Amino acid sequence: EERTVTIEDTSRTAHTASRTRTIRGAVLEAIGAGRPYAGSRPIQVQDLELGGPGQGEILVRIEAAGVCHSDLSVVNGNRPRPVPMLLGHEAAGIVEELGAGVDDLPLGQRVVMTFLPRCGECAGCQSNGKTPCGHGSASNTEGTLLGGTRRLSRTGEPVHHHLGVSAFATHAVVSRRSVVPVGPDVPAHIAALLGCALLTGGGAILNVAKPGPSARVAVVGLGGVGMAALITAVATGVEYVVGIDTLPAKLDAAKRLGAADAMTSATALERGEKFDAVIEAAGHPRALEAAIALTKPGGITVTVGLPAPGQPASIDPLALTAEGRSIVGSYLGSAVPEHDIPIYAELWRSGQLAVEGLVSDTIPLEEINRAMDTLDGGHALRQIITFS
Repeated sequence: EERTVTIEDTSRTAHTASRTRTIRGAVLEAIGAGRPYAGSRPIQVQDLELGGPGQGEILVRIEAAGVCHSDLSVVNGNRPRPVPMLLGHEAAGIVEELGAGVDDLPLGQRVVMTFLPRCGECAGCQSNGKTPCGHGSASNTEGTLLGGTRRLSRTGEPVHHHLGVSAFATHAVVSRRSVVPVGPDVPAHIAALLGCALLTGGGAILNVAKPGPSARVAVVGLGGVGMAALITAVATGVEYVVGIDTLPAKLDAAKRLGAADAMTSATALERGEKFDAVIEAAGHPRALEAAIALTKPGGITVTVGLPAPGQPASIDPLALTAEGRSIVGSYLGSAVPEHDIPIYAELWRSGQLAVEGLVSDTIPLEEINRAMDTLDGGHALRQIITFS
C-alpha cells in the first residue's frame, strides 16, 4: 500500500515538473540518534525538490520558523513519524503561488502556519476547537498534506511533510487550511510564534481556564508554550500570575515578562500556594502531578504538555470529587486558528502581549542540530530560524 502511495506521489510530481523548484531544507534522516545532536547530526540541511501547489494548496516563501519541542519530540522518538521528513511547523511566510481553488489570498500576503489543518467538516472541526480535526490528524501522522499528497522529494524519492507544514526550508507547499493571514505590520518572527506557542499556551488561558482579573494563575513549565500562557494571562489583566520551573534563568525571564512571582514547584508547595487555574506545559508526568497539587478547591488544571507515550501520572481521585476540581486536556490550546490568531495579533499591536520576550535566539538553518541540543537541555524559549 505504501508503495502505491509513493508511485502516485511521484506521478503527481512528474505532471507538475514545470513548476517544481529546488529548495533548501532540514531533513530528519533517522529517529532516536544519540546526543548531542550536533555530533550525531540526524538532521541534514540539503537541496530538495518541491512540487507546485495543487488543488486547495499554496506555495509560501518561509521568512521565519520557530524551533519547538514538538520538533524535538520527533527527533528523539517520543512522537514517531515516518522518515525522511522535512521538519518544522511553527512559521510565517509570504504567499508566492496559489493552487487551483484558492481565491481568497492575494500574492504577497503574509501568513501564519498552523500545525493542524482543519477540514471544516468532521466532528472534530464541529467542536469549536475542543477536539482536533480527524482528517488533519490522520494526514499529520502519515506525513502528508491535508489532501493526502506529498510535494517534497529528493532524487525522485518522496520526503514526508511535518504536521502539514515542513517549515525548516526556504519554501513550503501547504494546504490553504494550514495558514491564517496576518497584517504586514506583524513582523515574521512575531507572526511565526502566533501559530504554535501562542495558539497552544495562550489558548489554555483564553479558551479553557478563562481566568478573571482577580484569579490566581500558575504556569508549570516555562518553555515557549508555557511562557506564552504566562504572557497571555498577563496581557488579559490577570493580576497574580506565577511562573513555575526548575531553571533560575527561566524564573528570571518570567518576572521580566510580567509574572508577579516565579519559583520552583517545591517552593510553591512548601509555601502552601494554591491557584484558581494551573497550566501544565512541561510535558512530564511529575509536572502534571505538581500542577494538580497546586490547584485550589474548585479550581482547574489545564494540561497542554505532551509527555512521551505510556508515562503514567498519579492523582488523588478523592480530591477531585470532594474539592470539586477539574483536570482538562487541551490540544493546540483548544483553538480555532482563524479566530484566535487575530486576537493575539491585536493584543501584540496594542502593546499588551510581549511576544518578543519569547525569542531567546536567532539562528541560521545550518545550526538546527545544535538548536535541538539547546532545546533538549531546557535552555531555550524559542530559537527562531531566519531566511535571507
